[in-house]
Amino acid sequence: MIRFLLVFCLALSTATNSFAQWFKREEPIMGTRVYVELWWQNEARANELMQQVMDEMERINQLMSPYKTRSELSAINRLASEQAVPVSAELLRLIQTSVRYSDVSDGAFDITFASLGSEYDYRNKIKPTESQRKKAAALINYRDMVLLPADNSVRFRKKGMRIDLGGIAKGYAVDNAIAILQAAGVESAIVTAGGDSRILGDHRGRPWLLGIHNPRGDGQVLKLPLEDVSISTSGDYERYFEADGVRYHHIIDPHKGASPSELMSASVLTDKSIDADALSTTLFVLGTDKALKLANSQPGVSAILIDRTGKVYYSSDLVDPAMQ
Repeated sequence: MIRFLLVFCLALSTATNSFAQWFKREEPIMGTRVYVELWWQNEARANELMQQVMDEMERINQLMSPYKTRSELSAINRLASEQAVPVSAELLRLIQTSVRYSDVSDGAFDITFASLGSEYDYRNKIKPTESQRKKAAALINYRDMVLLPADNSVRFRKKGMRIDLGGIAKGYAVDNAIAILQAAGVESAIVTAGGDSRILGDHRGRPWLLGIHNPRGDGQVLKLPLEDVSISTSGDYERYFEADGVRYHHIIDPHKGASPSELMSASVLTDKSIDADALSTTLFVLGTDKALKLANSQPGVSAILIDRTGKVYYSSDLVDPAMQ
């Protein structure tokens, strides 16, 4: 009888696993497309997990969006020029992480770029006057952002400074979402927020296939077989407009106070999405030579760059497919 029960339970377990399938969901959050796909045995539980992912994305959006008037980040932008603004330990840690990338990149990554970036309206093709641009650009300097860990607060040294976590917050949110799935026992999944994706496991015995798109046309430049990795792509085609032959886009070079034009896109592969997100923005600002130098100096970081002529460059750990 015991032997029969053991065989029956094994058969039931096998039958349950045989009904496992891919579940997916997509929602507009954080000003972009958030997508989750996972392999699970039960539709109701899969839906619960996907909802938890979307809830976490929206929680971070409410906390860190510069467009939500009640967000902690908006409070910083409104008040930090006049007083130290108390924030959550979570937000302070993310700002501290952004400062670490500012230090590593000699200021190429700088969340105070928003002091100038907020002057652009890409949807309506509005840019600041030259005098407005210079005035706002002079406010970009992460060293003028004072972090006070003792009381979890932030203040600015200069009036009119602003910050934006658009170059790191989505990667942070993706990592949090993957952590939720891992804690639930999910072994195969992908979470994407705009240009940031993190893959958990493989695609049921095969790698996931993700593409790096042609920045100036349809189709893909490369298809990458990936598993257990994060990838982020930053480009000049996400939010932009053209005027007088110049492409004005949402990535700002903190040192020049203008949109970089050497690259069309920069993609980074590494373990965590927060790092891939910050580094893809950083490499885009740096341009080909400096970007490759930085990528090659960082353990566990791979980079693929596309310059304005369409030429593709690879970090030293990757093999150019054309050379194989």
